[in-house]
Amino acid sequence: MIDYVGHASTLSNPRSAPWMDASRPVESRVSDLLKRMTLEEKVAQMLCIWNRKKDLLLNHEGRPDAGLVQQNLPHGIGQIARLSDTNGGLTARETAEYANAIQRLMIENTRLGIPVIFHEECLHGLAGKEATSYPQPIGLGATFDPNLVEEIYTTIASDVRARGAHQALTPVLDVSRDPRWGRVEETFGEDPFLVTTMGIAAVRGFQGDATFRTKDRVIATLKHFAAHGQPEAGMNCGPVNVSERELRDVFLVPFREAIRRGGALSVMASYNEIDGVPSSANSWLLRDVLRQEWGFTGVVVSDYYSIAELHCRGEATSHSVAADREDAAHLAVRAGVNMETPDPDCYPLLVQAVREGSLQESELDPLVGALLRLKFQLGLFEDPYVDENAIASPQRLEGERSLALRAAKETITLLKNDRGVLPLRPVSGQTIAVIGPNAHRVMLGGYSGTPAHFTTVLEGISRRVGNECKVLHSEGCGITVGGSWNNDEVVFADPESDKRAIAGAVETARRSDAVILVLGENEQTSRESWSRTHLGDRASLDLIGRQEALVREIVATGKTVVAVLLNGRPNSIGSLADMVPAILECWYLGQECGTAIAGVLFGDDVPGGKCPISIPRSAGHIPVFYNHKPSARRGYLDSEPTALFPFGFGLSYTTFRFSNPRLECDTIASDASTRAFVDVTNAGERAGDEVVQMYIRDVVSSVTRPVKELKGFARIHLRAGETKTVSFTVGPDQLAFTNIHKRWVVEPGQFEIMVGNSSRDTDLSKVKLTVTGH
Repeated sequence: MIDYVGHASTLSNPRSAPWMDASRPVESRVSDLLKRMTLEEKVAQMLCIWNRKKDLLLNHEGRPDAGLVQQNLPHGIGQIARLSDTNGGLTARETAEYANAIQRLMIENTRLGIPVIFHEECLHGLAGKEATSYPQPIGLGATFDPNLVEEIYTTIASDVRARGAHQALTPVLDVSRDPRWGRVEETFGEDPFLVTTMGIAAVRGFQGDATFRTKDRVIATLKHFAAHGQPEAGMNCGPVNVSERELRDVFLVPFREAIRRGGALSVMASYNEIDGVPSSANSWLLRDVLRQEWGFTGVVVSDYYSIAELHCRGEATSHSVAADREDAAHLAVRAGVNMETPDPDCYPLLVQAVREGSLQESELDPLVGALLRLKFQLGLFEDPYVDENAIASPQRLEGERSLALRAAKETITLLKNDRGVLPLRPVSGQTIAVIGPNAHRVMLGGYSGTPAHFTTVLEGISRRVGNECKVLHSEGCGITVGGSWNNDEVVFADPESDKRAIAGAVETARRSDAVILVLGENEQTSRESWSRTHLGDRASLDLIGRQEALVREIVATGKTVVAVLLNGRPNSIGSLADMVPAILECWYLGQECGTAIAGVLFGDDVPGGKCPISIPRSAGHIPVFYNHKPSARRGYLDSEPTALFPFGFGLSYTTFRFSNPRLECDTIASDASTRAFVDVTNAGERAGDEVVQMYIRDVVSSVTRPVKELKGFARIHLRAGETKTVSFTVGPDQLAFTNIHKRWVVEPGQFEIMVGNSSRDTDLSKVKLTVTGH
């Protein structure tokens, strides 16, 4: 148990108070507690501490201190952020011990003894020590497997809750429409239906049935609300210039459905502005749409420092819609932001605002009440502590490796395989060269923890071939010099050093029978740009540095060459595709990276991933998302307007044949449903996975509609020669859109129902559906 400095408060713990009676309805308990709270205690519940833990809560030895609580947090605190990064990073057991110690101090040394909610970053695993790391969400999107996603986030929730935390700042439900944006890796892709499906799965994994009775689930936080995934010029936090109709039909859909069907309990307001209004000050977005239209009763948290940015935060963003920090607090409260994160900044000024009469205390009560409701729902007033002896063991981490490996294998996407180069068939005595800047680098992406295990591509290949083949390694060239996701400065590789490294790589290739080139980006070149000195958005999507030169030199040796890409965003790889016969897109695969890639390279596993985002020919082709309007892709004078590899595309080591597309009923009323069917046959010689996709087009509509939209998908496994019939529901959820009167309706008329294995027209078969009025 952690040794903390504390003593029993002179105030008795109000265990007999009415709000402590668990037999009473939650709303009654909230109401009773709220009316007994002082203004200062209410505002304290709207505050969070993160970087200021060491100032407000921990003594010079880094231990929770009752004296500091009484001095700095006498009215309590609503949340504490990212306990796992305290003192440079805590182990799993230490995190649980600190959580218990802090919880005990807050309960015993504040007047009302209100427990704390701890939140953590859990993008693809807890961002802490000794936590299993799964593929980044862009990779999980490539799996097209919501059951897998739910299982992963269920496992993450169990780990997080066992350490004493209660809320995950995940999932990211941004629809990513600009690959230049450095946060593409955090999203499930470019399509609202895919993002919605994966988002609901993540919420269900985190929250379960949201009763929290078993203490192995946490609150999910949907972010970033809203439209964060299409910033102007691809620059993080830039303005989002979209119409209300596009906002509703594309960017709001995942959030609406994750609340309606997933039951999400928390939403994070985004940094960006929409139509001139930053989200943390947008009452139309947070009150009219979120709460009134959708019936959301949970809590809205600010993105880190976003309330201060309503006024001025020079190192990041200054929206200048608030005159000062108090004005920023007013705007956020009136927009409906329950909590300011990550540290007390603007919201402490709410006490003064109420005292001076510029804000009414009654305006705070509903916001505070919602925060208290979550604490009652989590059961924190009855049992705020965790069993420090039940936290992650080596056996648990070892058990989670199989799930991480399965996810990594399902992520890997085969983009090209001319002449059946893959899978490689190693022969005893052969030499394999593993070359490239990402061949022997730990590659996890942003918001990652420190897993107990990680396998690089070089290590995975070496272990797979064992003593059968000789494995050589050369870096070939660099991308950046050292550095990590957290380091502000990015130092690109030196050209002269790269020139020498490429020459060495060529010599390595000449001594080999086959070359595996491991290329792409790294955590410094594709990441969240959170300030003017910490950048991660790009103007070009070409392979960084001398990577293309490395490819040309290696290909010129005449050896068999396979390219493996590790990156957080799609790169424009037209030159690479022209030079090499086989390409695997792997995104960031998590801790089992090398093992998964080796399994696919050598045919132990059959790739089945699909592109969750279109891969553009160049940055000049942006936007390149598949679900564009009919007038949007007329053509360029000097280039194809299409994607290099389209959304939903991915090859296999076997061949799948689609046949007999049909509808259960080809005419339905606008409020009715039918089913679409297609037969899928594995016509190859190996078992494998295929992602069957259904797209819909509204042929004539009151406003222009996309040329096609994904409205159903299923990842299926077929043995060689096996046939399965796949069915999809077609009804109001699939056919409705925001019409010319801005109502969400199904318009009568003709619809094209398309089924196949990618969004590309040549990969789809089509049937017609007629929709009549009621």
